[in-house]
Amino acid sequence: MSKESFKNFARNHTELANQIIEGKTSWQKLYELYEIYGEDSIIWNEYLNTKQTTISDFISTIKNIDMNSIQSGIKNIQKTINLLQEIGLGSNNTNNNYEPRPMYKYFED
Repeated sequence: MSKESFKNFARNHTELANQIIEGKTSWQKLYELYEIYGEDSIIWNEYLNTKQTTISDFISTIKNIDMNSIQSGIKNIQKTINLLQEIGLGSNNTNNNYEPRPMYKYFED
């Protein structure tokens, strides 16, 4: 087995890089395991994330969402849109009453 075949194996299994980033192992250790066992061994089950996301995982994630913060964020966005429409940046601003001051007039005139 060559280094190039290990590199291809690592490219195909990005979970290995996550193991390195999290500090759980090193590239040297993974390469040695690859040299000893090959790429089809059950030793890789420890390193490769084979867990499937289930509906219960999805539901538990949704339960952890703070709906009050989402609602607050939506209200802030709505206020910002209303403010932009009031100052004339809205696309459907129909009451554009701005008239530019003539160049030859001063503020006191």
